[in-house]
Formats: sequence, C-alpha cells, structure tokens
Amino acid sequence: MDTQVLEPQKKQAEDFLPLLGTDYLELYVGNAKQAAHFYKTAFGFQSLAYQGLETGSRDKVSYVLRQGKITLVLTTPLNSSHPINDHLRKHGDGIKVYAITVNDASKSYLETTSRGGISFMEPTTIEDKDGKIVISGIRTYGDTVNLFVERKNYHGVFLPGYRKWESSFNPEDVGLKFVDHAVGNVELGAMNKWVEYYEKVMGFYNLITFDDSDISTEYSALMSKVVSNGNGYIKFPINEPAAGKKKSQIEEYIEFYEGPGVQHLALATDNIIHTVSELRKRGVEFLSVPGYYYDELLERVGKIDEDVEILRALDILVDKDEEGYLLQIFTKPLEDRPTLFFEIIERKGARSFGKGNFKALFEAIEREQDLRGNL
Repeated sequence: MDTQVLEPQKKQAEDFLPLLGTDYLELYVGNAKQAAHFYKTAFGFQSLAYQGLETGSRDKVSYVLRQGKITLVLTTPLNSSHPINDHLRKHGDGIKVYAITVNDASKSYLETTSRGGISFMEPTTIEDKDGKIVISGIRTYGDTVNLFVERKNYHGVFLPGYRKWESSFNPEDVGLKFVDHAVGNVELGAMNKWVEYYEKVMGFYNLITFDDSDISTEYSALMSKVVSNGNGYIKFPINEPAAGKKKSQIEEYIEFYEGPGVQHLALATDNIIHTVSELRKRGVEFLSVPGYYYDELLERVGKIDEDVEILRALDILVDKDEEGYLLQIFTKPLEDRPTLFFEIIERKGARSFGKGNFKALFEAIEREQDLRGNL
C-alpha cells in the first residue's frame, strides 16, 4: 500500500475543541538541576522559572526553560516516596506531559471526557498574585498525559507557584522556534486504537498514513499514522513496529522505556544550517548518513537554496512534497537509555514528514542500534 494522504475533516475539530498551540512539555528527570544545565548549554534554552524548596514546594522541584515558543519543564522528586519515582524507575528520564493552550480548560475537559477521554485531572484552578490558571487533562498512550491549560487570566512568569529564574549563565539560543510535532511509539497492534482515540476524543483527523512499504530497511520496519487537530497547530505521529528480520527502533524504544511513550520532539528552526552548526559546536551528537545520499540529492528534490556540500558536512537530510521541501536531522538519544531524542526541522513550504528520507534515516538508526547490541 502506498502512502495515503487523507482529506482533513477539520470542522469537527475546530467546533468542539479549539486548540491554541503547545503550552509546555514536562519531563520527569532524575536530576532537574543538572538536566537544566544540559538543555541550556547544549540546546540554547533560556532560564525562565523555578519551583522548589525556596518557593514552598517541599516534595518536588521544577526548572522551566524556554526558547522561542518551546517551553520545557524539568521535574524531579525530592523524596523517595514521591509517585514521580515510579515513573523514573520504570521509564528513566522522559516526557510525561504534553500541555496544550486552550481558551477554556473546563470545557475542554468536558468535551473530551464525554467522548471517552480517560480522565487524568479534573478542572483545577491555581492562583497567586499574578492571577489564576485553570488546568485539566486526559490520559493517552502509556503513562503520557495531555493537559489543557487556560491562562487568559494569568500574567505571571509561568504558572502560580513559580518564580522568575534568573541565572548568570545564559548561553545564546540556537534559533529553535516551536514544536513542529511530537512522535509517540506504541506497542504492536495499538496504533489504530490511539489514532481512533484522538479522532473520537479530541476531534483530530488522520493527516497521513505510512505503512511498512514506506518505512522499512533490510532488517526492520514500522507503521505510522499522523493525527492533527483542525488548525494544524498540534500534530502527533503515532508509530508501531512491523514485522522485520531484526528488532526495529520502535521495539528498542519500548523495551528500554518499558512501555509506550513520546519518542521524539521535532523542533522547528528558520535556519537549520545555523542551528545544527551551533548544536554541533556545543557537543550535540547527530545521526550520520552515508555520503552517497547527497550524490543524487538535487536530482531527487530539485533546486534548493542551500549548498549541498554544507548539508553533506552537517548530515542534514532533504525531502520534498507538492508544496515545497524540508530539511531535517535527528540527534542521537539524549540519555543513556536509547529512548528520547530531538529532530531539528526547517520547512520550505513542505507540510510532509520526510518520507524520502526514511530509508537513510532508519539505516542510520540501525547502525546505532547495532553498536548498542540492540538490532
């Protein structure tokens, strides 16, 4: 079966669950102070807000970082009995929360749970001298949750209970702008279940479908469906493994994350050459592709603005669709468990997800799997 690009059914999504964009991503980590230093130093995130013992939080600490419209919250428990430890013991560092900005968190909760959404948090109001925020949420694949954040009546730095985090160490940003999409890995046979969940519960539509003929190598394969909300601000590709000679990257992820979860975040930039050059200078490691990938690049994608030799030197991939082209590159796993990684992406009109790069990308991932003894 060929890739299917499906006609969007946007009206339903826009009618009952208007989403304004990604609010923040919360990662549960073993040491938030050290993780914050890594994301500042390596990726150019800026100090924004802090919650911990000094602000009256006695059981957990959170550091909030921002670059462009991307907000990361790094949270660590402060005692052995805190339930976040259960998440850390099982999964290691990983993304727990994908929070979405909405106009009405109470209505968002009612609309989603009435359609079968699994409740995580009933509408809850938190407030301080800077106003109030309403948060609600539902569960999704694995231990991941989607929160709805209503902040129209709040004027503080982040959320009530946080204070501004000022630091004398402020590396320059690298040009990251916003979250383009977030990819989830689920177990064999679960992809359609979660696609249908997002369609029914949140009014998303199936934007594009890839099967194992699209995403495969000699050794492994996977299947993927991309769901999107009506205005396209939120896009969630959902992957499951497919039959192959050896272990796929999805199976490796699920083995080491010990269940389904967010595999990677795609972070957008307006100048991928600058962004990747800066990241490499700061020690960020990327997957490499064979030099021959670039030998016929222009024949495959046509005229592009960038110098192919610079792209070759940086291992940046290029693909095209009917509306333009895109450039993308993938980091190696950001932690010792081979789980979470980042994609850096620049879109020059293209709205697709780099189908033409799948083979080169997956072969690169397999080389890394082989080095880890996990292929």
